Amino acid sequence: MGSIVAENRKSLMLFSGRGFPELADEIGQVLGVAPTPADSYEFANGEIFVRFKDSVRGSDAFVVQSVTEGVNRWVMETLIMIDALKRGSAKRITVVLPFYPYARQDKKHRGREPISARLVADLLKTAGANRILTVDLHTAQIQGFFDGPVDHLFAMDILAEHVEKKYAGRPLTVVAPDSGRVRVAERWTDRLGGCPLAFIHKTRDPLKPNQVVANRVVGEVEGRVCLIVDDMIDTGGTITKASDILWEEGAADVIVASTHALLSDPATERLKNSRISELVVTNTLPLPPEKRLDKITVLSIAPLLARAIREVFDDGSVTTLFGGLS
Repeated sequence: MGSIVAENRKSLMLFSGRGFPELADEIGQVLGVAPTPADSYEFANGEIFVRFKDSVRGSDAFVVQSVTEGVNRWVMETLIMIDALKRGSAKRITVVLPFYPYARQDKKHRGREPISARLVADLLKTAGANRILTVDLHTAQIQGFFDGPVDHLFAMDILAEHVEKKYAGRPLTVVAPDSGRVRVAERWTDRLGGCPLAFIHKTRDPLKPNQVVANRVVGEVEGRVCLIVDDMIDTGGTITKASDILWEEGAADVIVASTHALLSDPATERLKNSRISELVVTNTLPLPPEKRLDKITVLSIAPLLARAIREVFDDGSVTTLFGGLS
């Protein structure tokens, strides 16, 4: 016999970063596989160490990391986890980033500025990532920054189902908080059966981050439930100012749907004091107890991520999860 024939077996292994291990556990419960145990800690000077306790040789590895507050720490841990898997002879490494870090720095506004979203993609590729799986990128062009497959998932169906059930029978208008979100808002209007679309015309001082000036609303909002849609909420300045102007224009109610709840200070205080009746978000990022308000509804993204991971593992189609939307 001139050759050795081996049975071609595939093994899916799940790996969790320390940013939000509860999400990885939830994904594992849906998939029926527990995250692989690991020794992860920091040396006295802050250097991160990771070692997986089980063999990863030949595995289809999925690294789940929610890049939450302390962004640079979790980005670095992700890179180290990828390197450990590569050197442990994992067959394919897919990085599951529910929230893509540095996504807002996707282009140069002025000279001598970085394009940090591209830098993150380069770092992931250099570390050894073969594929990225993420949810609701700030702009779709970020997919082109990574030299390999990028599975771009959408949380719209999860959020829209909640809105449809809770506000059924009430006149609804989808509101884009700025002109850059109009395309996303258009998808929402299609998803919600063709309800009216409005947007807030605003200005932003490029020299002062997180400070917004809302000018006026364009569209039909008087006497209607206004649904503000956005990909992320950081300090809450955009949506709270947008809600104020919507109330001034005669809105009957204001609700917000957003995928990523960063809620950096003073977002919680702003939301508490705002006239927004409900904020619907997903758990792509952890929401600590001190930031949980009665008006915040958190929906799980784990079933969607688990389905996408399964499709990737089975060499299926992730696009079919969204009816061809990409």
